[in-house]
Amino acid sequence: MNKLLILVVEDDRPVRNLIVTALKTHDYKYLTAENGNSAILEASSHNPDIVLLDLGLPDMEGVDVIKNIRTWSNMPIIVISARSEDADKIEALDAGADDYITKPFSVEELLARIRVTQRRLAIIQSDENQESSVFINGQLKIDYTAGCTYLNGVELHLTPIEYKLLCLLSRNVGKVLTHTYITQQIWGSSLENDIASLRVFMATLRKKLEVSQNDIQYIQTHIGIGYRMLKIE
Repeated sequence: MNKLLILVVEDDRPVRNLIVTALKTHDYKYLTAENGNSAILEASSHNPDIVLLDLGLPDMEGVDVIKNIRTWSNMPIIVISARSEDADKIEALDAGADDYITKPFSVEELLARIRVTQRRLAIIQSDENQESSVFINGQLKIDYTAGCTYLNGVELHLTPIEYKLLCLLSRNVGKVLTHTYITQQIWGSSLENDIASLRVFMATLRKKLEVSQNDIQYIQTHIGIGYRMLKIE
């Protein structure tokens, strides 16, 4: 039996049944809620490991559920919604969602996103237990204490902004970070010029991480939304 407890918040019965069946088949424990108030109650009562959340709930917006949970917990929240506009995705991610899946979705994609979140949880728990000062992802190594970064055993020469960006992404590996969140963390503001600068710095950082087309992709771009560091097996 998989140890993860997943809360499924979905008012559409066929979709809810599809998700529950997939979780059952892969031995995940689960809870269900059909509206926002029930979702908040279940989340606060059972402290699930992951929340799968629809945005269009009958009693409140899913974004309000995210905001409520974020006042007392950092539990991972994966949004599953028919809303496909970038503005909706950005609003949910800025409110505190960890990931966003657009309906219709495949069961394989959903399970993959859960696995990514599961790995991120394991990394966070490991860091909390060991208070590690070194981050390793594939051939990428960051020594936070020394302020040094290595790729394939060779030290990378990064600018201060590139290093801050890389550290921010690495500490949120597997999670989509919006342009607004990143610029707030790096520059303390989210002006249009900050977002333009972010794109430039991210492009130079990726060139240093991915010298050739055959190199591993560490940073994934979500066009119009933000960036995610991929977990390399």
